[in-house]
Amino acid sequence: MTARFPPKLSLALFVTALVVGTSAPAEVSFWQAGLARANITPQAPIRMAGFAARQTPSEGVAADLHVKVMALEDGHGRTSLLITADLIGFSSALAEEICSQIRRRADIPRARILLAPSHTHAGPVLGGPRSRESVVSANISEEQQKVIDAYTEDLVARIADAAVAALADLKPARLSWGVGVARFVMNRRELVPGQGVRLGVNPQGYVDRSVPVLRVEGLDGRLRALVFGCACHNTTLSGQNLQVCGDYAGFAQEAIERQRSGAQAMFILGCAGDAGPHPKGTMEIAKQHGRDLAAEVCRVANGSLRPVRGPLRTELDWVDLPLAPVPSIERLEQMRKGPPYLVPNATRMIEALRARKPLPTRYRAPLAVWQFGVDLTLVGVSGEVVSDYVPLIQKAIGSDRLWIAGYVNDYFGYLPSRKVLEEGGYETRGLFEEPGFVAPEVEPVVVNKVAELAKKAGRKN
Repeated sequence: MTARFPPKLSLALFVTALVVGTSAPAEVSFWQAGLARANITPQAPIRMAGFAARQTPSEGVAADLHVKVMALEDGHGRTSLLITADLIGFSSALAEEICSQIRRRADIPRARILLAPSHTHAGPVLGGPRSRESVVSANISEEQQKVIDAYTEDLVARIADAAVAALADLKPARLSWGVGVARFVMNRRELVPGQGVRLGVNPQGYVDRSVPVLRVEGLDGRLRALVFGCACHNTTLSGQNLQVCGDYAGFAQEAIERQRSGAQAMFILGCAGDAGPHPKGTMEIAKQHGRDLAAEVCRVANGSLRPVRGPLRTELDWVDLPLAPVPSIERLEQMRKGPPYLVPNATRMIEALRARKPLPTRYRAPLAVWQFGVDLTLVGVSGEVVSDYVPLIQKAIGSDRLWIAGYVNDYFGYLPSRKVLEEGGYETRGLFEEPGFVAPEVEPVVVNKVAELAKKAGRKN
């Protein structure tokens, strides 16, 4: 008898349907999943990202850094790539270079590639002007810059290699998901009477403590991967730390992979712009947060999970984030005498004004939505997104079956809410590379665009 393939059903998934004894709905019930990873630990001392006061290269490695890739093919033969990494973040230029290399070697559209860094502050500075200006002072020697550029060039190649390897590893899979809670997440915007908002501890402030968990298993039930999230800055370790590691998120992935031998753990950071770990300060605390998070991920993964079916529809678009009107030079000079976090932007703006150079009024930022059938929506917002965007997006598109990620695809600076901008504080520091401060009107621009993309992707409220 000659087998006939149902319409829009790939050969691999038709075989899967025969194996498990199901019929044509296989294209929305089963997946092909491929996994790969690469060690991206710096092999030499390198300047570290995340704390401007840290002026010396790394001194040893507390734990290896990794890039991890999951390729997903739905029943229509459409393949997407989720790429996570123990890194501070990807500038728009670096993200495009990575995606270009992948596209040259595999036919994956840009809209089907999601780059999700962990934002560890114990990893390397990456090449490119944005990364240098945003995460360390400009005091980088020519020799140090050569190390950074060589590392970044090798990093891009390793990520592309891992993407190709994940595509070659595609096997029939089932997906399911659930949500846990992380109790060490703390709002860090502390209001001090007479001083305004400072980086501290605010137990009454809102944070997103949810821990979404995606379980990926073979048709035999064997666990292949756990993708999980947490909306907390990877800053358990301070600027005094000179040892390379992935902070709590890296230690959580290590712990999961020890407990679930053969499975790949992948971390996605949430809206952590104004949220940090509590307590913090030592390597042992970072490891403890990692163990606690790993335990919660495994608890959720072993419990009752919702199925995640296809097809997978991905939407990616860029939105113009409005910037605040340019202050006068006199006002900018006052800002340079104020909090240190305002100095870089104020200085760039003064230089541009005195040179009679035009200043930008918008920043073009990417937003992404991955829609898994009717079962799950993954929203990817770029920038250091503050936690206020979680309830804002939930109100706009519904809170059920929703996973909100931050820092995705472009690490351009902080993305504050209207409330945060009105209160002031560190998260109002503006863009990292280009001169400019985000305007309050940014909030509806982002939320409305997310809602538009979610609707286009097929999300049902």
